[in-house]
Amino acid sequence: MEKNLLDILRIGIFYDGYYFYKVSNYYKYEHEKKSRISISGLHDFIRSEVASLTKNDIRQCRIIDAHYFKGRSSAKELGEKVQSERVFEDILMRENIVSHYLPLRFGDNNVIQEKGIDVWLALEAYELAIYKHFDILVLVAGDGDYVPLVRKLHTVGTQVMLIFWDFSYHNENGDVVETKASRQLQEEVFFAVPMHQRIEQNDNEYTKELFVPERIFDRTPVINNNKLDDLTEEREEFTSSIFSINPNGFGFIKDEDRNNIFFHYSRVTNCDFPDLKFGMKVKYSVEEDDERSKRDGAPRYRAIKVTVID
Repeated sequence: MEKNLLDILRIGIFYDGYYFYKVSNYYKYEHEKKSRISISGLHDFIRSEVASLTKNDIRQCRIIDAHYFKGRSSAKELGEKVQSERVFEDILMRENIVSHYLPLRFGDNNVIQEKGIDVWLALEAYELAIYKHFDILVLVAGDGDYVPLVRKLHTVGTQVMLIFWDFSYHNENGDVVETKASRQLQEEVFFAVPMHQRIEQNDNEYTKELFVPERIFDRTPVINNNKLDDLTEEREEFTSSIFSINPNGFGFIKDEDRNNIFFHYSRVTNCDFPDLKFGMKVKYSVEEDDERSKRDGAPRYRAIKVTVID
């Protein structure tokens, strides 16, 4: 695919938004980097990777289109998180990324899920690849449902690069949470880039720029995957203050009746976790932490829907 220096190699990027959200949160709260993925840094990395793989000058490798697909809560459910949504949308606009949103739906076991996002992404990607003549289409995704899209793109002469991460960590319940890209998807694309390995290798200048500098945050809005009763059941609310903050993504609220209350970063409703500080006034509801109660032989609680009211 070598081109004359005057030619442009046309790149289109398509984000599975929830997948990217999980990756960004992993590096912010679970990984030693303690920072979110920089979208501008990722785009520079993609251009450099395309240039290297296709043996072209990086100046020829141009991102001409980028799209971000994600499920979205209703305005009623978002409440004060609307501001956080807008902040992230501003970041996407600065990078010339077009946002596509579908409403989140209740799926099996009354869990909020994204329905139809992968189909919508696939249809848009295929149509735009034909209309805009992408040489390379970059998928930031990991779902095997995109395999048919990759096969169709290859038939129209568009090569596909997959940007993916494999990682695991322990969640607030101590359970192992894994995110792995589909093996079949990796085998179908022309170029599969294992970002978790490249980040650990830190092997070039573009890899080093993949993270947001300290205190400049991509405030990725939270997608709440709690069960239906968490969203609809009336729970008693309490008011107190933050007792401690751990940079690994959790903290405690002062609560003398319950020996202080644990909370996880995913439970904060109207503020980015790194902006929380000792002594901030919050309101919250509680639920029993069954795993810790069984382990300790006494009732243990955790906070849900933690809202800063300072």
